[in-house]
Amino acid sequence: MNIVESTRRYEAWLKTKTALNHKHVALKHTLMKEGVFAFLRATFYRWIQIWPQVCADLIPAPAVLSVADLHIENFGTWRDSEGRLIWGVNDFDEAYTLPYTNDLVRLAASAVLAISENQLELNSIDACGAILSGYMKGLEKGGRPFVLEEDHKNLRAMAFGNLRDPRRFWTKLTAQKKMKGSVPKAVMKIFDEVMPKASSPFELVSRVSGLGSLGRFRVVAIAEWHGGKVAREVKALAPSACLWARNGESNKILYQTILERAVRCRDAFVHVTGPWISRRLSPHCCRIALADLPQKRDEYRLLHAMGWETANIHLGSRESIAGIKRDSAKRRAAWLQEAAEAMLKATTRDWKDWKSS
Repeated sequence: MNIVESTRRYEAWLKTKTALNHKHVALKHTLMKEGVFAFLRATFYRWIQIWPQVCADLIPAPAVLSVADLHIENFGTWRDSEGRLIWGVNDFDEAYTLPYTNDLVRLAASAVLAISENQLELNSIDACGAILSGYMKGLEKGGRPFVLEEDHKNLRAMAFGNLRDPRRFWTKLTAQKKMKGSVPKAVMKIFDEVMPKASSPFELVSRVSGLGSLGRFRVVAIAEWHGGKVAREVKALAPSACLWARNGESNKILYQTILERAVRCRDAFVHVTGPWISRRLSPHCCRIALADLPQKRDEYRLLHAMGWETANIHLGSRESIAGIKRDSAKRRAAWLQEAAEAMLKATTRDWKDWKSS
């Protein structure tokens, strides 16, 4: 099955699970042609379909509740219940039980790809080494969330970079197209519950964001409250593409489960309500894109932190941790880089086929 047929079948399956915005799906198809990194982010369904063949030796590794669709732009910041700024993975749409190796290989593949596209300056060996070192260190220490208050100077500098300026953030968000058509009653009920009381009447915009979930229903409510803007987003959830790849019948969504299990200072504004997820949007409660990172940055430390945060999440499957340590000790030193490069080779081949289709 080639990438075109894979996409057709996956989207047909996805339509049976959630409503799709066909204009946004078409936009996603166009963006998939722009480069391999965008293609990688947009096509987790294809990754999980070919992963067992390309990395067959990694499949028997101990399984954990995984992010699944992990990559270097799947990290961001939020505020915890104490108002502290936290950094970590901020999207679990595809959460599923997989070998622990999948999250590491996908994260490493995205880093190696960013290096090849001159978005990171590390070499591939150091990048993969930083991720794996951070991961094993996180497991060894029992995990620890990244609270950007007294510690983590480098991460804090990235979180407060110039490109995350509040004026720029709100200008971009309010420039999104006004919501057209009806909004499900369940979504309006969520907005009524999560928007601040006594705010101005909110307006709804149809937000275009991300790549993996582009095409699913996503709407943002924006209002004025005590002299400034506030925003809440509601997005449709669907079962993980892993179910599609495995011909599974379950409709279970594991977003809430992985949040509850991980070593984490949770975002008090993230709520899963049936097939919907709601969250607060603000300049410092959002994803951090590579383009938003300061030019001066410690990339080794950043990737080390990403590996550690992956461990924070896998520690939610504590019954597998001893097995992971034994499995990792038996593997060759270069296993992560070799697997990442093999998956990148397959992904690049798919991208070329998609671009010429």
